[in-house]
Amino acid sequence: MHRATSPLTTLFISDLHLCTERPKVNAAFFDFLLNTAVEAEALYILGDLFEAWIGDDDPAALSQQVIRALRTLTDGGTRLYFLHGNRDFAVGKRFARETGATLLTDHALVSLGSEQALILHGDTLCTDDLAYQKFRRRIRNPLLLGLMRRLPLKTRQNIGIKGREKSMAANSNKSADIMDVSPASVRAMMAQYGVTTMIHGHTHRPCCHELVLDDGKAARRIVLGDWGNQGWMVSANDGELKLASFDICKPVQRE
Repeated sequence: MHRATSPLTTLFISDLHLCTERPKVNAAFFDFLLNTAVEAEALYILGDLFEAWIGDDDPAALSQQVIRALRTLTDGGTRLYFLHGNRDFAVGKRFARETGATLLTDHALVSLGSEQALILHGDTLCTDDLAYQKFRRRIRNPLLLGLMRRLPLKTRQNIGIKGREKSMAANSNKSADIMDVSPASVRAMMAQYGVTTMIHGHTHRPCCHELVLDDGKAARRIVLGDWGNQGWMVSANDGELKLASFDICKPVQRE
């Protein structure tokens, strides 16, 4: 059973893919907020909190329940940061305002003890997947996003459904290596930001990787897992980082 965190702990989660078709994951997330994140100093959501996000005006019951739960968390004093994923890149200012979250850029630096870590969703590291990177540049265009937000709600819902279907079909035909991060891109990005610690999700391959940068420095890359049979999180306390999992079919209880 996962233990409750201390008030000085910073937590990172990613790839929950909340949707009505995954009630156990949804319930585990709300339980996580109530019994774990509430004890943390800050919670960072590194993208793909939702399986799809069609806009901040979505009246769906689950969307509104998530907003209320996050607002309760921030009202209780836990700082909340949200970084867009490839599934919920349309999350906007209204969501941030209603939840009390701070929206981050695609690549952000966070202070953990005496060092800075680079946090990101992780899809920008998958540079061998040329088709996806081309699609990402197109769909993230601010003009296109602005136009999409002006479409009727029902139209956006249909686009979201079709987008999920196309994504699943496309990924089924790609090799696992193509959809994983490029080691060269990892080293280049860490050098660009001057860090030796990186935390991300997206690949659904939880692991703590030790590596050596091009300048000879030792570095670490911590990959969050997606929530399915287990939930995943990274906890940071006084600079010490720990990747942990827990059974989401059982409530996460405070001791």
